[in-house]
Amino acid sequence: MTPQPPEPASGRPAPPARRGFPAGERVRDAERTRADILAVATREFADRGYAGARINEIAAKTSTTKRMIYYYFGGKEQLYVAVLEAAYARIRAREQQVDVEHLDAVAAIRELATLTFDHHESHPDFIRLVIIENIHRAEHLTRSTVLSGLADPALDVLDRILARGRAAGVFRDGVDALDVHQVISAYCVFRTANRHTFEAVFGRDMLDPARRRDQREMLGDLVVSFLSAG
Repeated sequence: MTPQPPEPASGRPAPPARRGFPAGERVRDAERTRADILAVATREFADRGYAGARINEIAAKTSTTKRMIYYYFGGKEQLYVAVLEAAYARIRAREQQVDVEHLDAVAAIRELATLTFDHHESHPDFIRLVIIENIHRAEHLTRSTVLSGLADPALDVLDRILARGRAAGVFRDGVDALDVHQVISAYCVFRTANRHTFEAVFGRDMLDPARRRDQREMLGDLVVSFLSAG
């Protein structure tokens, strides 16, 4: 009897073995295909919203088929949730790279603030996805079994920075890590999400490279001032 390929974590059977290709290469090919689908789907959902995005369009812009997209993700909603999970996982992974152990608390909080600033500026699709999901009242986000666990490490980094700052006497007591996260996120999201309307009303492009350094420093100043206020 010919042995059958193992089933992936999704519970769906693995793609049929391609003659002449070793198992390791098939796995790598499947990973590349899945990553390609996610990249294209991210742009489509960010540009067209959940309702406007079409699986046929996503398939046409990838090296795969509609059938294969359904194989990997199960359906449009599952693909959209996977896009959200990947987008949030990216920023959560970046936050955990802050060197809390070797930076003093003020430098660490500035590093975290500027890291978020840089990420949100360079990933406008992430901002649009967040806006779109808020329009849907997070109905898809709350169905994810992954996203709830992603928040804990991010807040852990902030908690450790705040604890070090309090111990060193540079940060005040009674500040909640989630409040600090909210302040940093609000500044960075607003700057990208409202770029066009802000420019139409005030005549200033918030993403003007000439103002970037000052805005980046201002965010750090705002957060440090808030944490240091007596």
